[in-house]
Amino acid sequence: MNSSRLCSLVLCVVFVAPNAGDLRAQTPRTPGAPPGAERVEVDARAPAHPLPHFWEAMFGSGRAILSLRESYRNDLRAMKRVADFGYVRFHAILHDEVGVYDEDKHGNPVYNFSYVDQIYDGLLENGVRPFVELGFMPRKLAARPSYHVFWYHPLVAPPKSWTAWDNLIRALAEHLVARYGIDEVSRWYFEVWNEPNIDFWTGIPKQSSYFDLYDHTARALKSVSARIRVGGPATAAAHWVPEFLAHAQKNHVAVDFVSSHGYADDTVEDLFGSHEPIAMDDRVCRAIAKVRGEIAAAGAAGLPLMWTEWNVPSYDKLNARDTIYVGAALANTIRECDGLVDMMSFWTFSDVFEENGPNREPFNGGFAPIAMGGIRKPGYVAFGLLHRLGRERLANSASDVLVTRREDGTLVVAAWNLVDPDRQGATKTLRLEFRGIAPDSVVSVRQLDDQHGNTLAAYRALGSPRYPSRHEVEEINRRADVSAEGARLDDGSLTLVLSPDALALIEIAPAGGAAGSAGSTSR
Repeated sequence: MNSSRLCSLVLCVVFVAPNAGDLRAQTPRTPGAPPGAERVEVDARAPAHPLPHFWEAMFGSGRAILSLRESYRNDLRAMKRVADFGYVRFHAILHDEVGVYDEDKHGNPVYNFSYVDQIYDGLLENGVRPFVELGFMPRKLAARPSYHVFWYHPLVAPPKSWTAWDNLIRALAEHLVARYGIDEVSRWYFEVWNEPNIDFWTGIPKQSSYFDLYDHTARALKSVSARIRVGGPATAAAHWVPEFLAHAQKNHVAVDFVSSHGYADDTVEDLFGSHEPIAMDDRVCRAIAKVRGEIAAAGAAGLPLMWTEWNVPSYDKLNARDTIYVGAALANTIRECDGLVDMMSFWTFSDVFEENGPNREPFNGGFAPIAMGGIRKPGYVAFGLLHRLGRERLANSASDVLVTRREDGTLVVAAWNLVDPDRQGATKTLRLEFRGIAPDSVVSVRQLDDQHGNTLAAYRALGSPRYPSRHEVEEINRRADVSAEGARLDDGSLTLVLSPDALALIEIAPAGGAAGSAGSTSR
């Protein structure tokens, strides 16, 4: 290992030389922090609390029918390998293209769950469960032809008959229980509709008609089994939660979880009804905290909160979701949202996604960590790195560091240099000063930055081909393999040099253990 090479990329510490029997230092010892360095004390004996991996428990995806494509399932498997998520949520399980609902010439309902079975079988066979969003309205069941502007034109009207809707939901639930068993289906979640407070619902009046939809749906599901979990209101921008809970309590309607949405580039006025100067990087977790408080104020503090859509800001034409910025922004979101939410669903895991029609090229600002053609974006690398965090978080007041511990005692620290894409940022020197571990511990470091894991740079180096060849996709994806660099603490300290939006993941095994394999983040 060339010490000057490693120092220029991420570290200025004591290195572990390959095959060095006594692991002697290859660089001079540098007591004290370098000039201008930010010093952060990391105490391995600090108080700790559980850190469920809420940020990777669920992912959103393109609409239901897309899950039958091999490209979708390939991306699902790839993302599952690095994030090991448990649930997938998508729109349009009741869309006419799934063929669930029809009527005979007498107007009697005709159900067909064959595609539903293939859709859910495909998820389960790949180790994830459905987070079932119940929508949109089948054409022959709709009260009127109210179509959404999405390319696949979902129908967003109320049903023409509540009895017919009740019977459809009951038949669907009975079929799922018969096929998969109630022990399995009781582990799913059933969310009533999607963002009824905006243009995904044309009931009149909008709120009260949605509450009618919720009541009918929840009661139909519970009539099949009380163990089926149902929730809502699945609103955009953190709306309607107090009203929804008050309605459910007044009318004795079951609510097993609360769900809402909020994106980092939603406006402050929409999310909070104010004009506070809240940075986009802070908006999602502030909105989640607001809703968590509303749940508590309604006397329902024990209800799980599912944030079923979110993403880092796109910064419009800057297409920030294609860049390494996702890593630092995701890490910051984990730090801020810890303890406030049960599951977050990053929208989406794959750019097999057609809300605005078929994608035209990779790296076009799409939501997902995997681009068209299976290209792994920097966001894919970020999720892989942060998946390595432990399940216990240690107290630390730094705003750019997460300190965690795994069950085997391995200390895992994430550190980052968050710079919004519309601003100029400087490289940051961060000196981590460890306490409670051996001062010469061996460490393992992985990094996402301009030079490591930056598949967008690799794509641009190939001339940004609109239709990359298979060979080019393989070449780009090789950049997503971020290997570990070995090092040794210098008198208990580790100095990181973090370029703008760099994310570093540091692992320190307990005495006698290995500090993380030297493998990549792609498994």
